[in-house]
Amino acid sequence: MRRLPPLSALRAFEAAARHGSFKNAANELAVTPTAISHQIRSLEEHTGLTLFERKVRKVVLTEAGVQLYPVLRDGFDGFEAMLERLVRSQKRARVTISATNAFTVKLLVPRVANFRKLHPGIDLHLHASDETVDLADGAIDIAIRYGRGPYPGLLTEVMFADQFAPLAHPNFGALSPQDLNTVPLIHFQWKRTHLLNPTWENWFAQAGLPWTSPLGQLRFSDEGHAIQAAVAGQGIALLSLALAADELAAGHLVQPFGPSIDGYTYHLVMNSAQSRNASVSAAAEWLRSEVQLMRQARTDGAEIGP
Repeated sequence: MRRLPPLSALRAFEAAARHGSFKNAANELAVTPTAISHQIRSLEEHTGLTLFERKVRKVVLTEAGVQLYPVLRDGFDGFEAMLERLVRSQKRARVTISATNAFTVKLLVPRVANFRKLHPGIDLHLHASDETVDLADGAIDIAIRYGRGPYPGLLTEVMFADQFAPLAHPNFGALSPQDLNTVPLIHFQWKRTHLLNPTWENWFAQAGLPWTSPLGQLRFSDEGHAIQAAVAGQGIALLSLALAADELAAGHLVQPFGPSIDGYTYHLVMNSAQSRNASVSAAAEWLRSEVQLMRQARTDGAEIGP
């Protein structure tokens, strides 16, 4: 059995010796200077040693104090370092993936269970935002960006190119492009304004049909809402074949006619530091495998992606 003084007295001495002040030691340990003085007096009585010379405005270590201080200092530093390592080792790995709201809801959320089966020791955090995120601060590990690219200064790889086509409930009744003049068209708002956005106006142009701005149009601020409106039979929507893949596979939506038009490209983006993290690499590989499965999926005989 070790015959040691109380730990509180040893802590008080180490702090006072390090600061050269009872007052500063008291501030660090959140006690009063009187309490520090009492603890050190108790330690001196326990050991039979004088550890400080008390002067008018300062305290000075005695020879015994000079010898004792580095032993305690190194001991407390060792305690702190080991506890920090143990606590850090127990923290679960976490990977944060940022993607657009629609991509997160339609493609990532339904597939999270697959990731958990593969990597039960990694927590996956999905950050849904239509705003471009900054990967420099380390809060986001992987971003899925929708656009033309490139993204300078970042590691970028193409996931798949998107295509858009007219989709509707199977009982909606629009069987040919000519029917579009008599049914509600469902639109959603693009976050970026560009002439090449896959909008109904551009679809009509590529289909060789005049754009007459039909009446009864429905407009949504979110692409996911447009998909749900089409599933509910509220109109025909020009939708991403990738984001609507599950509804097409289940028969909740059909593509009654063409053409399909090009959208933008989904890119997997990381910075070089994040790419070297084992958990981030595992999440990136999971994304690649899920994209491969989506590419293999067929809806009405058409592949998703390029």
